Amino acid sequence: QVQLVESGGGLVQAGGSLRLSCAASGRTFNTMGWFRQAPGKEREFVTAIRWSTGRTYYADSAKGRFTISRDNAKNTVYLQMNSLKPEDTAVYYCAATGSVAFTSISRRWDYWGQGTQVTVSS
Repeated sequence: QVQLVESGGGLVQAGGSLRLSCAASGRTFNTMGWFRQAPGKEREFVTAIRWSTGRTYYADSAKGRFTISRDNAKNTVYLQMNSLKPEDTAVYYCAATGSVAFTSISRRWDYWGQGTQVTVSS
């Protein structure tokens, strides 16, 4: 059974930092990443990492502030978020796919975590 289990969300003031974790079990994946969904908005791509090469992809909103990384031994991906802004407030979802072709389109990803709330106060 495939599971993606997120942790690390919470409440932080603007300018602060949070680190999210996503532990995968049940199989390995070619690519893992993070999406987020704010109230009333569509789910949007944040960042992804190719498991074998470590190549990373970032949405413009995440560049320079967020960093994705992986721990192969733990089958875990991390999202370090710095300089957080109120507009980063959302439920953050870990996602995974067996595809070798990167896509930022959420419906093309195969597996999803339950989501973790990130709230940034002004």
